[in-house]
Amino acid sequence: MCAYVPYVVEKNKNSLMDFDIVVIGAGVVGLAIAAELSKTYSNLVVLEKNEKFGQETSSRNSEVIHSGIYYPQNSLKAILCVQGNKLIYDYCEKNEVPHKKCGKYIIATDEVELKKLDDILENAKKNGVEDARKISIDELKNKEPNVNAIGALYFPNSGIVDSHSLMKSLEREIFINKAQIVYNSEVIGIFKIDEGYKITIKEENSTFSFSSKIIINAAGLNADKISFMAGIINPEYNLHYWKGEYFSVGNGKNKLVNSLIYPVPNQQVSLGIHATIDINRGLKLGPNAVFLDKKKIDYSVNKDNLKEFYDAAKRFFPFLNINDLHADQLGIRPKLTNNAKEFKDFIILNEQKLGFDNFINLIGIESPGLTACLSIAKHVKRIIC
Repeated sequence: MCAYVPYVVEKNKNSLMDFDIVVIGAGVVGLAIAAELSKTYSNLVVLEKNEKFGQETSSRNSEVIHSGIYYPQNSLKAILCVQGNKLIYDYCEKNEVPHKKCGKYIIATDEVELKKLDDILENAKKNGVEDARKISIDELKNKEPNVNAIGALYFPNSGIVDSHSLMKSLEREIFINKAQIVYNSEVIGIFKIDEGYKITIKEENSTFSFSSKIIINAAGLNADKISFMAGIINPEYNLHYWKGEYFSVGNGKNKLVNSLIYPVPNQQVSLGIHATIDINRGLKLGPNAVFLDKKKIDYSVNKDNLKEFYDAAKRFFPFLNINDLHADQLGIRPKLTNNAKEFKDFIILNEQKLGFDNFINLIGIESPGLTACLSIAKHVKRIIC
């Protein structure tokens, strides 16, 4: 379903502006924001350069509902992940979006990792993850008899969601609220005007301009470009691309795992190659973390990395053979750092201090963006002035 541009830009009868709100980007975060704001604002449009929603980061990830374990206390990632965890389960139940609260185990396979479990548990509890606990090996083996470990933490409220169905539900909600989405429409110009912004889009071989009081920049991999296009130029907003590859587990071995299995992480940019199940009982390993210095988008998995994945997973999945693994998918993280050990929080900011009232930037929205999409939407609603 797609509205045509001439219809979309009919004048807002209650304003000099064509729109109250323009949301740029129809990934899961942009859709969640539009669904939330369209409950209050009747004249809202989502602009998406691709032909349908979620064609980039939102559809190329582990589809995990995170608990909020690792992030620094009081960071937006920690706060919005913990809030989003409950919101997304409630939403999925209400809207019949396929999901499963399968639980997550963080496992230690040697003494060095074992010593880190207490710190992880303490940080999770500081972030408000109330269900977190250390478990015995007997308890782990009762649920996951095929996993090798000498210690483990358990997080029962971690889970998985069908991200496509979630985005489809959000899209439907936007239309029910009489807001609109225009696909195949790339933003190529933003100019500050009295009371709002002039936005120029490219659709096929033509361009079209209109105005809006509020802009929500949820452009994912291109969020820094959109910000710079509007004149908000901050070097701290520069995005760095990190690709993450996945390999699926075949030959019936997917049936040997029931939960999310994570090793103790050893760096900030990635949680390490872990194992995730999906709604259809598939099992995949990943992602790794490879810095793309030229920000070149390429979604082909490097099959030469298969042994790296096998060696990483064999430590906790002794049943694996190398021929059980097959190249699966690849996603790209829009990170705010090129340093693997540096933590960078979400940027979610109304740029009014710079003179750009109600231009709201969302930059560096990587994991846990899927889990936090609904809490991010509520946060954005609060900072509109």
